[in-house]
Amino acid sequence: MIEFELMKLKYIPFLIIVTVLSTWIYTTSFTQVPEVQPKTDYNVYALETPQYLDFAGEALPLNQQDIRERIDRELLVNTYWQSNGLLMIKRSHKFFPIIEPILEKYGIPNDFKYLALIESGLTNVTSRAGATGFWQILKQTGKELGLEVNENVDERYHVEKSTEAACRYLLQSKKRFGSWTLAAAAYNAGNGRISQRLEEQQASNYYDLLLNQETGRYVFRIVAVKHILSNSYAFGFNFEDKHLYNLKETYKIPIDTAITDIVSFAKHYNLSYKEFKIYNPWLRERHLNNKSRKQYIIQIPKN
Repeated sequence: MIEFELMKLKYIPFLIIVTVLSTWIYTTSFTQVPEVQPKTDYNVYALETPQYLDFAGEALPLNQQDIRERIDRELLVNTYWQSNGLLMIKRSHKFFPIIEPILEKYGIPNDFKYLALIESGLTNVTSRAGATGFWQILKQTGKELGLEVNENVDERYHVEKSTEAACRYLLQSKKRFGSWTLAAAAYNAGNGRISQRLEEQQASNYYDLLLNQETGRYVFRIVAVKHILSNSYAFGFNFEDKHLYNLKETYKIPIDTAITDIVSFAKHYNLSYKEFKIYNPWLRERHLNNKSRKQYIIQIPKN
């Protein structure tokens, strides 16, 4: 009996350790974690929907609940995508002065410069479908609109010429639909598809149409970007003139012959090939064929 009692005493330290450990695990598991206090120097605000918004002078029917929700979505997305917003502001300062006079020349409302902005971010990108340049023009469409498009020369990359081609397309759409808003939607979906949807749904304007998500958001995105960039400081975008991008002043050289080596041609004007291509991205190869002796205009930046 005494031996048994001694054995129990021998296990007391072990039992104490187990008890203490179990108590610690239990209390740690169920103790409430202190609530993290939000930082007071960063806030996210809901946006007030303006009482009036328009595209190319055509008012949005903001009295309709779904229209207010759809423009609210685009205002929120483009306001709080701050990095993209600042890039749009900087690039628009660089390229809008080129685009605006061409729109005016063709009688296209100034608001369409924002269409180019949402299409490409004013960069010479190429979509999965093969649409290219600031105005995202497809190869066949570009040819139909009078652009030269081949492996050697692709004028979809030419800011002035692609803008003129886009103007010609928009004028066709406006004549067909009688509305700049529908012309903008048709720029995204195509004239045929918009005509088909109007007929199927017995509708007469963009805001009454049920469309796929991309085209359904398209005009709202343009209007939202227009509103934000026109009131950039009110939307919290802070910058100075020194932060904006600028295009160097250039002079023009007419060329009606072939250029066998554009690298050497650029060096003749103290330019690297990279610098030359920044101002002449429509030249797609390191040579210009020009068998037809067509006159091209080469842009050279002034030093």
